[in-house]
Amino acid sequence: MSFELMIFSIFANELIHRFMFRKAEIALADWKNRKLLKPLILTGARQVGKTWLMKNLGKQHFEHSIYINLEKEPSYRNLFEADLNIERIIQTISLLQNQKVEDGKTLLIFDEIQEAPNALTSLKYFAEDRPGLHVLAAGSLLGVTLDTGSFPVGKVDFLKILPMSFEEFLKATRQSALWELLLQQDYTIVCSFRDKYIHALRNYYLVGGMPEAVLAFASDGGSFYQVKRIQEAILNSYMQDFAKHAPAVLIPKIIAVWHGMVSQLAKENKKFVYGLLKSGARAREYEDAIDWLVNYGLVHKIYAVQKMAFPLHAYKDLKSFKLFAFDVGLLSHLAHMSPVTILENAIFFEEFKGALTEQYVLQELIVAEAKNISYWVNDIGTAELDFVFEKNGVIYPLEVKATENLQAKSLKVFHEKHKEIHCYRTSLSNYREEGWMTNVPLYAISTFPM
Repeated sequence: MSFELMIFSIFANELIHRFMFRKAEIALADWKNRKLLKPLILTGARQVGKTWLMKNLGKQHFEHSIYINLEKEPSYRNLFEADLNIERIIQTISLLQNQKVEDGKTLLIFDEIQEAPNALTSLKYFAEDRPGLHVLAAGSLLGVTLDTGSFPVGKVDFLKILPMSFEEFLKATRQSALWELLLQQDYTIVCSFRDKYIHALRNYYLVGGMPEAVLAFASDGGSFYQVKRIQEAILNSYMQDFAKHAPAVLIPKIIAVWHGMVSQLAKENKKFVYGLLKSGARAREYEDAIDWLVNYGLVHKIYAVQKMAFPLHAYKDLKSFKLFAFDVGLLSHLAHMSPVTILENAIFFEEFKGALTEQYVLQELIVAEAKNISYWVNDIGTAELDFVFEKNGVIYPLEVKATENLQAKSLKVFHEKHKEIHCYRTSLSNYREEGWMTNVPLYAISTFPM
C-alpha cells in the first residue's frame, strides 16, 4: 500500500462514521435485540465493510465491546485448542483484555475467524452454554471455509454483507433527496431530475459499492483518482488471497476465470463459454475454480431456465450460466473503463455498457431480496431474457436496456409464451405502463414495488 493510501486509511473509520449509511446496520441492531439470540456470522467478500459494521455496532449499542482479529493476533487461536469450554474461553479473554464480559452489555467480536477452525466450532457452544452473550464473527474466506462442511449448522445466524447499493451510494455522496424522491414513486417529478439520476448512476458504475472507494469519491469532491487506486489495491488483495488460500492446482484456473469474466460479459450473448478461457477447454477443467470464486463471494453464477414454475431453481440448466462480478465498480476497473469513457458515452463504452448495466441491475435485485435470480431462454434458443426472479410468490421477467432503446424483442417472445405473467423492462427511459409491460427507470429499479 502506498504512503498516500495508508494516510487515507488512518482517517477512514472516522470519515465512514460521518458519511456512510449501511442498511446492514438496521439488521445488526435487530439481531442485537432478539430474544432468541444466536451468534451471528457476517459473510461477504473482503473489504465490503464487515469489520467496520461490527465495531460500529459495539460503539453504538453496547457499553463495551471486545474485538479480536485471529489473523493479526495469532496468540488468541490457542484459546480454542485445548478444549471448547466456553466459560474458560470467556474468562481468559476477560483477563487478556482487562475487560469484564457481561451478557447484554458486552459485544464479543471474532474477526477473520476462519484462521482458527476450532473458533468456528466454538460458536455452537457459545449458543448453547452462554445464550445471553452477543457474539459476532466474520472472515474474508468464510464462504470457502463453510463450504467444506466443517461448521455445525443450526446454532448460528448469518448476515451477508454486500457492496454498497445505489441507495447507499446516493446517501454517501450527499444526494439523499434524490433517493427520497424515488421512494415517493411520483414519476412526474422524478423525470424532471432525470439527468441528475443518470449522472449519479454512471458515477456508481465507475465507483461501485466498495466502502473505501465510495468514501474516497464522496470526500474528494467527486474525483476518481483515489477511487481507481483503491480499486487496484482491492483487486491486488484478491489476487494475494488466490495465491495464499486456494488449492495450488486451482490457482491458475481461478485467475483465468476471474480475468476472463470481462471478455465473457462483453459478448452480446453472455452465456459463459469455457473455450474463451483456453482453446478446447471443458467444464470439468474449470468447474472447481468457478465454485471457489462463488464461495469466496467474488462472482455470482446465474443459471438459465426455460420453465416458468416455482421454484425457479428447480428448473435451472446446469450447463448454461452467466458469471457476474460482485461489484460494478470493480468490474469497470477490471475492464479498464475510464471516467471519460463512461461519463461522456465514448464509443469504447458502447461495447461494454450492456454488461455494466446488467451487473448493476443484478446487484440491485439482490439488495431488493429477489429470489432464485435466473435468466430465461426459449426452447429454440432464439430469445433470451436478462433476468427472471421470484419475490413474494410472484415470478418477474425483466429485460435490461442500457440506454433508451425501447425495443423489447425477447420480452415480447416471452409474453407470447406466458401471457399470464406481467412483464418488466428497465432502461434509461421514464416510467411508463403499456398494458402487458411496465418500463422502470434503471435508477429506480430497487425502489419499484415488485
